[in-house]
Amino acid sequence: MAQRGLCSRREADQLIAKSWVKVDAQVVCQLGTKVSPKAEITLTSEAQKFLNQQVTIVLNKPVGYLSSPSDDDYPLAIQLIHPTNQAPKDRFKNRFNSSHLKGLAPAGRLDIDSKGLLIFTQNGVLAKHIIGENSSVEKEYLVKVNGSIDKSKISRLEFGIVLDNRPLKRTKIKQLQPGVLQFVLCEGRKRQIRRMCEEVNLRVVSLKRVRIGKLRLSSLKEGQWRYLGRKEKV
Repeated sequence: MAQRGLCSRREADQLIAKSWVKVDAQVVCQLGTKVSPKAEITLTSEAQKFLNQQVTIVLNKPVGYLSSPSDDDYPLAIQLIHPTNQAPKDRFKNRFNSSHLKGLAPAGRLDIDSKGLLIFTQNGVLAKHIIGENSSVEKEYLVKVNGSIDKSKISRLEFGIVLDNRPLKRTKIKQLQPGVLQFVLCEGRKRQIRRMCEEVNLRVVSLKRVRIGKLRLSSLKEGQWRYLGRKEKV
C-alpha cells in the first residue's frame, strides 16, 4: 500500500486493522498478509474519509525552536501550533482542534538557528513526497553570509561538495545582492547549507526557508501558522 502511494506504512496498519482495505474485492484485516504484486488493492469509503480528514499545517518557524524532539532543552516548533498563533484570516476558515496535533510530525528539518517555512502533517504520503529518499521536491532558502563571494565559489557550491563521504546533489545558487545567496536544494542533509558554506570559507549569518515545492511562505508572519488548503499542492 505504501509502495503504491495509497498511504504510509503506519496508516496502512490502521486501515487494515479497521477492515477498511480490500484485496481483489475481499476484505483484509490481518496485518502482514501477503498478496500478489498484481493484486488490486482498494480502500473503502471509510478509509478515504479517514485519510481526507488528515491535516497539514504550515508554520513560519522563528529562530530558537527545534523542529523535532532532542536531548537539548529548547522549545519545540510544534508548541507554536495553538489557537492564539493561528494566522487571523485562517481562523475564519478553519477551526483549530486539539485532535489535529495527534500524529502531527515535521516533514523535514529546520535547525534551531534557522527560520522560515516548516510543514507539519498527519499525511504519511505527503511526508514521503517531501522528504522521502527519492524525493525531488525543491526547497528554497535565502541565506545571508559573511565572506567574499565569487563565481568559483558559487560554481563549487552548485556542484562539487562532498559531505559525510557522499557527494551532494546539484544545487541551484544565485547571488541576489551583496552577501545574500538564494539556495535551491532537492535534499536535506543535517545543517547542509551551513556546512556547504564552510567548505568555501563563507559563514552563514542568517538562513530562511521561503519555499517547499509549490508552497511559498508568502505573508505568513514569523511564529504564525495556518492549515494547508485542500486544493493546495506541495
